[in-house]
Amino acid sequence: MDQKHIRNFSIIAHVDHGKSTLADRMLERTGTIPDRLMRDQFLDRMDLERERGITIKMQPVRMVYHPKFSISNSQFSINDSISNENSNIENSLEIAKLKIENSDSEYVLNLIDTPGHIDFSYEVSRALHAVEGVLLLVDSTQGVQAQTLTTLSAAQAQGCAVIPVVSKIDSPAARIAEVKEELAQLLGISPSDVLAVSGKTGEGVDELLKTIVEKVPSPQSSSAINEPRGLIFDFSYSTHRGIAVYLRVFDGTFKKGQPLRFHAAGKDFIALETGIFTPEETPSESLSAGEIGYIVTGIKEAGVVAVGDTIGAVRGTLPPLPGYSVPRPVVWASVYPKDQNDLPILRKSLERLRLSDSSLSFEEESSGVLGRGFRCGFLGLLHLEIITERLKREFNLSLVVTIPTISYAVTRTNGSREIIYTPAKFPEHGDIIKIEEPWAKVIIITPPDSLNTLIQLLYEHEANTLATETFNDGRIEMAVEMPLRELMRGFFDKLKNISSGYASLSYEILPERIADVVRLDILVAEEPVPAFARVVAERRVEEEAEKMVEKLHSILPKQLFNTKIQAKVQGRIISSRTLSAMRKDVTGYLYGGDVSRKKKLLEKQKKGKKKLLERGTGSVNIPEEVFMKMVQSSSE
Repeated sequence: MDQKHIRNFSIIAHVDHGKSTLADRMLERTGTIPDRLMRDQFLDRMDLERERGITIKMQPVRMVYHPKFSISNSQFSINDSISNENSNIENSLEIAKLKIENSDSEYVLNLIDTPGHIDFSYEVSRALHAVEGVLLLVDSTQGVQAQTLTTLSAAQAQGCAVIPVVSKIDSPAARIAEVKEELAQLLGISPSDVLAVSGKTGEGVDELLKTIVEKVPSPQSSSAINEPRGLIFDFSYSTHRGIAVYLRVFDGTFKKGQPLRFHAAGKDFIALETGIFTPEETPSESLSAGEIGYIVTGIKEAGVVAVGDTIGAVRGTLPPLPGYSVPRPVVWASVYPKDQNDLPILRKSLERLRLSDSSLSFEEESSGVLGRGFRCGFLGLLHLEIITERLKREFNLSLVVTIPTISYAVTRTNGSREIIYTPAKFPEHGDIIKIEEPWAKVIIITPPDSLNTLIQLLYEHEANTLATETFNDGRIEMAVEMPLRELMRGFFDKLKNISSGYASLSYEILPERIADVVRLDILVAEEPVPAFARVVAERRVEEEAEKMVEKLHSILPKQLFNTKIQAKVQGRIISSRTLSAMRKDVTGYLYGGDVSRKKKLLEKQKKGKKKLLERGTGSVNIPEEVFMKMVQSSSE
């Protein structure tokens, strides 16, 4: 297809700003999806996405659009113009002439639907590399959100054309004029240039499609050399066809049967199929420059295909395209199968998920308490929650997930520097020169009546305020810096709570800084339990120690002997509780007789308990449900 009739774009928006609903209306108006097959959130393919009302996985789709014709920006059909008694006959003839001259014109609109949650911003960044324009969608009932600013900056840095759109204009709570003004100030344009749509009713969608054709630039070949070259932005896997790469074609043409090569991997293969997204994978004869589509590779081995790699001709002369930055895990957690026999299944399941989520990382590890499992890196707490939920649903796995942590850079007394991902492997206090931890720059937008409570919350989470700004509607934007561990310590949930759900935030990771943290160990019967170890701020260590000891004391089953539960920091015990022994009624079967018989049995029981500890056999078997409850309480 001629590149001048192609428009590649993405919709970027905060969570719950109507992105998926607007995409539904665009699919309807372009006839991409028949009415009988249409359903809400059509591009959200996973049940988990529709249940939660959020987009988790980017989804490309190709729409064919036949534009209406307009004169002086007033859209109307030819029949409407002829039937209007006040219409000018010359205008009618001009429209008829345009209709005849452009009767065969149509545009291919390639949309890449992207997630709105900050945890999945890596998905958005990949989509931006494949498009020339974006729709910046803002809810007219909520206004500009923190994530709006983040995604806008990313789109502008990529050089994308930005079309501002106000959504949900059918809502009784809509503030259309005010939010248009917010967007206009943000972009330095007139409020009249901001479009208004309703994904629910379809109002304004026709004007939006027309604007996409007018304002999103058509793709241009990046080289005069006519050989195939494309950038991989995603891929899928099936047991029958292997890996299908999703790519944006920048040069030349890809065809079925063509010998191709992955530049970074150095792997050659034959294209088994080329196709487009409708949104299902639909075969086509070829993919030419400017188009977005897929190529079935037949490769079934993991680790060959990578997001950001360039795909081209086997003997091509064009250099690889600039790829993407490698996603950096923000939080880490260990995942163990409840049944150790399921370890191979868990390994294969994680490998399968990584084929559809390149930001997931994992490596095998073992724990003396929980057995063998995998240490996994995630982009955030929601990402962790989604992955573990998919493992349970899609692969029927029962899992134990440890307390989420961040990584620390520890410099030892011998001068070596290592990255520590789990508290259990944190060195002893005397072996550490310094500890460094990642920080985050956080943008918060909050209603003014939540400001005082927010300031207190920021103090509790060790945040430093950088700048504040007030919007026209009174909302306040704050830029702060805080340790990443504090951001992950339930900060977002607390922010939503104090603002009744109206505040929003986005963040970016900053370089490491000196950390004032210590390792907190929990001992049961004077034996440390690695799964309960945590790294906490030194100023909060006593509070955390008391909380964990009290929690474990309340849920740990009684043993046959008195059991000490202690919290240990830097070689000293700072909190302790004793769980009284479970008393077995060893005299229950006696009936009558001398009381000395009962005393004799009780004394024997007492000596038996003492021997348990003397022989070292008085260890505590901690049930699985105790681990689960401790993990849940520690992540609150």
